Amino acid sequence: MTSRISGFKQNTLTSMNTVYTMWLREMIRFRRSKSRIIGSLATPLFFLVILGTAFNSSFQMKSGTGQTDISFLAPGIIGMSILFSSLMGGVSIIWDREFGFLKEILIAPVSRFFVALGKALGGVTTAMIQGTLLMLIAFALGVEYQSYPGMLASIGVMLLIGLGFIGLGIALASHIESHEGFQMIMTFITMPVLLLSGAFFRIGDLPSWMKTLVYLDPLTYGIMALRFTLIGETEIPINICIAVLVLFAATTIGLGGYMFGKAKV
Repeated sequence: MTSRISGFKQNTLTSMNTVYTMWLREMIRFRRSKSRIIGSLATPLFFLVILGTAFNSSFQMKSGTGQTDISFLAPGIIGMSILFSSLMGGVSIIWDREFGFLKEILIAPVSRFFVALGKALGGVTTAMIQGTLLMLIAFALGVEYQSYPGMLASIGVMLLIGLGFIGLGIALASHIESHEGFQMIMTFITMPVLLLSGAFFRIGDLPSWMKTLVYLDPLTYGIMALRFTLIGETEIPINICIAVLVLFAATTIGLGGYMFGKAKV
């Protein structure tokens, strides 16, 4: 019995070390890529400033809580940033495969699932950093948030969104061999997911056939949860949003780990 307990502790320690090592590698890679940080913030800020200004000037779409258009758009733009960053986190698997690192790490006596989990946590951490920076920059630009506790709660929502989509990115990247193929599939996925999420519009007045598509989009629940925590309004009950996000994240992380375990290197 003692030997079994000792073996279990050793396996657990090895697994946790694997997760930490892969997470740390992603963090170091992110820190060294200054252009990646700037680029990941520039596009969402462009959307926020241009769309917010255009909506304020042309539509004057005020919410029931008195929030301006730029404040209404901010949670959607943050969600967009998390979506793009998380899905593209899967491209690191393709890089590692091309440079031979993946083969070296996978011949180690550790579970592939924990290798995938470490990469997922690294990718979602970078996505959360980008989302948090964007939230703070938007606040400095005049976006009105309801409270500081709500801003902190939004970071937890970013975590769930990021986990869900990086799990999907890892699952796809595990069986795609080229950057070009991965980019094409990501473009095919991200645009419909983003445009149907309600990031740029309210979903209450949409036709019924489009509402069905919107409710099938997991990002919708992330955007609504961010709107609830940041500006205090949502068109879907927050408990439903959190439940869907947790289920989506658990499903895609499990799928990503499984697909990564079956990947050929």
